[in-house]
Amino acid sequence: MSLDFIVRMAGMILFTIIGGYWWFWFGSRNAPEEVITYTLAIGTVGALFGLIATPYFTTVPVRFIRRLLVRISAENLLAGLMGLVSGLLVAALLTFPLSQLPDPFGSVLPFLAVVLFGYFGIALFVMRQADMLNVIANLMGRSAEPAVNGSPGWGQGSRTILLDTSVIIDGRVADIAKTGFLPGTLLIPRFVLNELQYIADSADALRRQRGRRGMEVLAELQKVSMVNVRISDIDVEGVREVDDKLIILARQLRCPILTNDYNLNRVAELQGVTILNINELANAVKSVVLPGEALEIAIIQEGKEPSQGVGYMDDGTMVVIESGNRYIGQTKTVTVTKVLQTAAGRMIFAKPEEQ
Repeated sequence: MSLDFIVRMAGMILFTIIGGYWWFWFGSRNAPEEVITYTLAIGTVGALFGLIATPYFTTVPVRFIRRLLVRISAENLLAGLMGLVSGLLVAALLTFPLSQLPDPFGSVLPFLAVVLFGYFGIALFVMRQADMLNVIANLMGRSAEPAVNGSPGWGQGSRTILLDTSVIIDGRVADIAKTGFLPGTLLIPRFVLNELQYIADSADALRRQRGRRGMEVLAELQKVSMVNVRISDIDVEGVREVDDKLIILARQLRCPILTNDYNLNRVAELQGVTILNINELANAVKSVVLPGEALEIAIIQEGKEPSQGVGYMDDGTMVVIESGNRYIGQTKTVTVTKVLQTAAGRMIFAKPEEQ
C-alpha cells in the first residue's frame, strides 16, 4: 500500500467530515430532509476534493523539498544553516529596539527584520561559502594539516570531483589518487555504479571484464588514504542518459567531472562544466624532447612505411625511426628530427645516429 493511497484516503475522510459538518451546522435552520440531503451532497464533494487534492499539499511538496535537498551539496547546506543562524541572531538583537517604535512600525518591523536578515544571512554565507569555510578551518587550525588516520583534512574535503564510468574502467585514476594529485572527495553517484554493475553483468566477455575491472578499481580507490571516496544516492529526475545526468549534476554541485570520454568532454565544455581529462593529463606529463636530441630506443616493429622502424619511450610515446626496419630487435641511439602533436598524443620522428 503506497503512501499516496493512504494520504488520499485520509484526506477523503477528513474533507468528508468537514464538508458534512459545515453544511449541517450552517443549514440547521432548514427542513430536516434538506439538511440531510445537502449534508450528504457537500460531504461527497468534500470526499472527492480530499481524494484528488490532498497529495498536492502533503506528499508532493515533501517530495519536491526532498529532491531539492538531495541536489544541494553538504557545503551549501552547512553554509546556508550558518547564514540562517547568524541572520536570526542579528534580527533577535534588533527585535527589542524595533518593538519600542510606535504602531504599526513596532509590530511590523521586527517580523520584517527576521525575514530580511535570515534571507541575507543565507545568501551571504552561500555566496562566500569557500571563504567562510576557510576562516573556520583557520580558526580550528586544520587548514594546513595533513590527513590523520586516513581521513582527509578540511581543505581536502572541500572539493568534490564527479567520476565518470569510463574513467573508473580505465583504472589510471587509482594511480593518480595515490600520488596525491586528486585532493578532495571523489563522488560516485549511484547511477554510475549501476551502469558499472550492468557492464560487469554483460553477456559480452570483453564488456564483462571491463566492468569487473572497474569494480576492482573502486575497491582500490576506497583503500587510498589520500582521497575520500563517497558513493551517493543523488540522482537527476527526468533524465535517462548517464552522461546527461553527470553534466546536470556537475552544474548543480558546481564541481568538475573526471573522465576520459571524448564526447562527454566536448558536450560538458559546451555547457560550461569543468572537465578533468585523464588523457590530457597523460599527454601533458609526457617527456618533452626537441629536434636534435639523442635517444636510446629499442626498435621493436616495422612502421607504416617499409623502411620505418617503431619504438616506444618509457612513457609510451611512439618514436618512428626512418630507415629503422633493419634494426628491429636492437636498441639504437637515434636523433630526433621532428615532434608531431596529434589528437591521439605526441609522435616523435627520428633517424639513426649513423645517418
